Amino acid sequence: MKSEGSGRILIVDDEQQIRRFLRISLASQGYGVLEAENGKQALAMVYTQAPDVVLLDLGLPDMDGHEVLQGIREHSTVPVIVVSVRDREEEKVFSLDNGANDYVTKPFGIQELLARIRAVLRLAQKARGEQTSSYYVSQGLAIDLELRRVTLQQEDVHLTRKEFAVLARLCRYAGRVVTQTQLLKEIWGPTHVDDTHYLRIVISRLRQKLGDDPQTPTLLQTEAGVGYRLSVEAALRPET
Repeated sequence: MKSEGSGRILIVDDEQQIRRFLRISLASQGYGVLEAENGKQALAMVYTQAPDVVLLDLGLPDMDGHEVLQGIREHSTVPVIVVSVRDREEEKVFSLDNGANDYVTKPFGIQELLARIRAVLRLAQKARGEQTSSYYVSQGLAIDLELRRVTLQQEDVHLTRKEFAVLARLCRYAGRVVTQTQLLKEIWGPTHVDDTHYLRIVISRLRQKLGDDPQTPTLLQTEAGVGYRLSVEAALRPET
């Protein structure tokens, strides 16, 4: 298993200055770096060089980044983090719903981007394992997905069926944004994809029951207008 600070990152961006900045920053953390300045190069390098993570700009000179993402997903499960100046919620949701693992808006802080890279690498390493842990613990909170049991300070936390379903979905993708559309479609059904208030109510109740500060949540984080993320850094980790 690769440790944090190892692996190869493919930077897909037509701006040389951005590629240079990212190359220096990533190399200083021990990552190998590959570069592509357009979509065709990016697809070829994904297939021939097998990077561990792709940082994908959407505004490429030869094809839209969404086309590149689609091309990657036809043949590869490599984690893709979209890094784009496009900051509309619709762009973020569309990217995440169509296979991106995360979305970072330019300009960005390099420490935030490095944390996102570490998170998707851990998820990829976990996915490659023969077994996926279904038991999560953190600071007095324990979630057993198989037994459908949640405890806080060794006391049982009683969740409704919908509350547990949302929590389980976020646990399976801990560290990754799960869009509102995905959660509503899979838990409430396709006819409820616009009923975001259902989800807000459930998330609010979960935060209350799990001891997560609703004003500054560290466990169940909101990506405004996009979806929710179960924090890996500050909250749940697979039991080892």
